[in-house]
Amino acid sequence: MTKIKRQLGFTIIYAFVILFTAWSTHQLDQSTLVTQQKVGDPSIVKGKDQFVPNLFLEGGENIVHYDSKKVNPTVNEDVEFISSIKQQQEEPSQNTVSRTNELAENSLHEKTTEMEAKEQNDNTLSEINKETALDDPKTEDTQEKDPIPEETEGKEVTLEEKINSIVGEMTLKEKIGQMMVVGFSSKQPDDHIKKMIEEYHIGGVIYYDRNMETPEQVALLSNSLQGLAQASSEWQIPLMLSVDQEGGRIVRMKGHVTPIPSQQELGTRGDIQEIYATAKRTGTELALMGINVNYAPNLDLSKTDTRSFGENPENAYLFGSQVVNGMTDSGITSTLKHFPGNGRSAVDPHQDTSSVEADKLDLENSDIYPFKKMIENVNHNRFFVMVTHIKYPAYDKDKPASISSIIIQDLLRKQLGYTGIVVTDDLEMGAVNKYYSYQDLGYEAVKAGADLLLVCHTLENQVQVYNGILNAIESGKLSQSVIDDAVKRILRHKFSSIQNIYVDPSAAKQMVGK
Repeated sequence: MTKIKRQLGFTIIYAFVILFTAWSTHQLDQSTLVTQQKVGDPSIVKGKDQFVPNLFLEGGENIVHYDSKKVNPTVNEDVEFISSIKQQQEEPSQNTVSRTNELAENSLHEKTTEMEAKEQNDNTLSEINKETALDDPKTEDTQEKDPIPEETEGKEVTLEEKINSIVGEMTLKEKIGQMMVVGFSSKQPDDHIKKMIEEYHIGGVIYYDRNMETPEQVALLSNSLQGLAQASSEWQIPLMLSVDQEGGRIVRMKGHVTPIPSQQELGTRGDIQEIYATAKRTGTELALMGINVNYAPNLDLSKTDTRSFGENPENAYLFGSQVVNGMTDSGITSTLKHFPGNGRSAVDPHQDTSSVEADKLDLENSDIYPFKKMIENVNHNRFFVMVTHIKYPAYDKDKPASISSIIIQDLLRKQLGYTGIVVTDDLEMGAVNKYYSYQDLGYEAVKAGADLLLVCHTLENQVQVYNGILNAIESGKLSQSVIDDAVKRILRHKFSSIQNIYVDPSAAKQMVGK
């Protein structure tokens, strides 16, 4: 009825115009009735069976224009009506007013009848559509699935929402795979590493000299491995491609990279700018080859070890922080090692276990101090913390640090407040593999709070560590929430820190070591 009332209003306006012009005998060829409210550009929208003025805002001004020259009737009755009026204008007589009234009444009656019929027809079609929709199973399914809520339409998904969504959809096996960083033997993707990426969905790879021949070859290898991971992941989760590039005697592909002084040399000179510049240059070369994680700096305190900045805890913190800054500025994530500090041990953990016989106060004022200061003053997203296989009886009399919840959860997480990623040292080292099975090591490390487990050499051992975690969850020894928390930290790092998944091998060839 609203449409009918609107149409009646316009018809009455036309009738009034006709009566007025007939009475005054003026010509209506160019007549225009204009109602203005704050003048703007005239415009009119022509709709079927009605004339609707276009109301719009332009510079804050509202315009309403009724222009008779722009009216374009769409029904025959309107055309005949206008034609008859013009004929009356050309031959005015005493019957003009009565004839006009008669035409107006006839037109009004016809248009009213037409509008009522149209509205009744529309209502009938609406009822038919409703009934059809109820009978149509496809429509019913569509109605049951609500559209995106208004409050989320157009809203950008946050990183946390993305991570929670992915973790919620991942299988248990995919989650466990993300927690493992593995090594392999060749300079191209072989069956070993393909299996670990495609079937076990491992989260990272560690390079050794056995994998690295030239900067260009390493870049090609990195691209190939990332390609395998992307193809194997529904969510395109990148790999952590990592290396030990400390300097001194711990340098991979030494003949093809810019020389890197040992930490002992840098610590002796004590030049903070040199330490930063060395780290940034090293990080830049690693990034050119597709590597995104470096297991350095070494914060162990030692007077004799060339891998150490020295015995001074404050210097170890200051110099170590410059390494992290340089690596960060070149796109590389650093790793502080070997928590809680194994500089006092004379036994190489690659070979066997050992214990640091010192009380908590002594350790926290010396060995642990550089880690504590880094955790207090540096963004935790910039570095991982690698936990050693050495024992610290002052904290845990039974277990080495890498599988000790007292050291990882109570000391590192709770007491020191570290929120980033915890990575074990290589689980194939003698300090642990002589005393624990690989299945037990996998379970124990995750239970203790480790996020990433390094298994650097053998396919069989890697599978055993993986199965140890899987079996522990399936048997109820380990909660899946522990896995979920670790995987969320890993994905948070990957999606926020790994900027370039693929690299240019020609750039690596031209720039690394030059």
